[in-house]
Amino acid sequence: MIAAFGLLFGIVLGLVLRPDVPLALDPYLPIAVVAALDAVFGGFRAYLDGIFDDKVFVISFASNVIIASGIVFLGDKLGVGGQLSTGVIVVLGIRIFSNVAAIRRHLFHA
Repeated sequence: MIAAFGLLFGIVLGLVLRPDVPLALDPYLPIAVVAALDAVFGGFRAYLDGIFDDKVFVISFASNVIIASGIVFLGDKLGVGGQLSTGVIVVLGIRIFSNVAAIRRHLFHA
């Protein structure tokens, strides 16, 4: 529940303060957001399954963002940033939809 309140607080804070993202970090922000969403949905799924661990959630959240951003950074340095960005989005998108399907099955028994 604390994570949900933290997410809501962060969204409201971002809407009120409207922080500027440096141009150098601009290509990594969407990837970081998708990676963070993957961790959030995975954490919610684990909570519903009764196996949620806050340490695992924090490590998963941070490592997802760092690894996904690192892959895109490496792709930019190799000149194939667009292809690696697409690959990261596809993989994380599949994970997000898988977690959402499990959450739906758990909540609606369908």
